[in-house]
Amino acid sequence: MSDLPDGAAEFVAGPVRVSVPATSANLGPGFDALGLALEFRDDVEAEVTPDGLEILVEGEGAGDVPLDETHLVVRAMHHVFDLLGARPPGLRLRCHNVIPHARGLGSSSAAIVGGVLLARGLVADGVERLDDEAVFQLVAGIEGHPDNVAPALFGGLTVSGRDPEPGAEFWSATAPVAPGVGTVVFIPPTGLSTELARGLLPEQVPHADASANGGRTALLVAALSGQPRWLVTATRDYLHQDYREPAMPHSLALVRALRAEGIAAVVSGAGPTVLAFVADVSDPAAEAALLARCPDGWTARALPISTRGAQVTRDPR
Repeated sequence: MSDLPDGAAEFVAGPVRVSVPATSANLGPGFDALGLALEFRDDVEAEVTPDGLEILVEGEGAGDVPLDETHLVVRAMHHVFDLLGARPPGLRLRCHNVIPHARGLGSSSAAIVGGVLLARGLVADGVERLDDEAVFQLVAGIEGHPDNVAPALFGGLTVSGRDPEPGAEFWSATAPVAPGVGTVVFIPPTGLSTELARGLLPEQVPHADASANGGRTALLVAALSGQPRWLVTATRDYLHQDYREPAMPHSLALVRALRAEGIAAVVSGAGPTVLAFVADVSDPAAEAALLARCPDGWTARALPISTRGAQVTRDPR
């Protein structure tokens, strides 16, 4: 995208800050296609310095994630710097993380989206040279699939994917969500890698199961847009959750127990977090009853659906 040599670009003065929401992918039947932004945000901040790399991590991942060039936010930033022919002499990065890692709530997508938007914001003409569609293509390519990065970037409910032809671009569309719909997430104390969860899936599934999931995915979009009475039916999955039970038996047990009581519960992303939809957030008793179902040792949070994707601000100094 640029013929400029490294370091030739101009950078903004002062830090750039990005706030990125947590996300839940799949939502039951929408495997690798549906994603939902949740109002629970990681905040990252970066500024150009004369030299070196300084990384400060607070909250989730502190003491565990690397504090060098292999940090996921930094790697995402370098993708943008390389595209724009801009390599800053030094960087200072601060991360305040609340999204739990390896729990199926989009922590890696938040890091990638945050890093790409930070780098674009630090380059003086970055927004003009790398528009939002280009950002989406980039973050989806880094992550390898768009179902989490799309809602992290655009907010709300997204339907995304990529055609199988070589070189095909990613696509994403937003869909409306009725104001009364909310979520409660149940977060277990230990995580699960996406790679392990995907490794449990069969290479082929029965045609009837694929057909059933297609119908329920379409129904789920309608249910979330204003027909919540269909949420339990619409969130029934045939493609991935049951196959992953050996890796997260307690999560699947909770999903089944909630669904048996008429609650639209699913595994969030690759798990092991469980997400339950609240059909009407104006009824505090329903939300409180769900929060009370939290298993011992787990954490339960009521999380509104976020209509805002990643938010960028600059320090004007």
